[in-house]
Amino acid sequence: MVDRPMWEQVGTSFVHLYYQHFDASRVQLSALYMDASCLTWEGQQFQGKTAIMEKLMSLPFQKIQHSITSQDHQPAPDNSILSMVVGQLKVDNDPVMGFHQLFVLKNISDNWVCTNDIFRLALYNFA
Repeated sequence: MVDRPMWEQVGTSFVHLYYQHFDASRVQLSALYMDASCLTWEGQQFQGKTAIMEKLMSLPFQKIQHSITSQDHQPAPDNSILSMVVGQLKVDNDPVMGFHQLFVLKNISDNWVCTNDIFRLALYNFA
């Protein structure tokens, strides 16, 4: 069996850890961002670990569960990794919704952190 490329191993591990923390205890996500990180959440922009965590902690639900449908990872310039995630999420008693999330990961002092994060629900208006 051929080993997967390093960027796929790191990307897959990061995605697993990110959604594990998000579903169980969002406060743990803080360790995955840095002060220069950027988040775009449904078109709203946040810069810096503090602003990102304030947004993530203020999301208006009690319980969430992510289910990953697919994930793709690529090496990117400056020894970064680009990770694209497609999946479904369920919050509280709401119906299941699709989502897309894009991460740029960078190795800083032997730790992989998210420098850029873009999240969108996959909502479609067919009217």
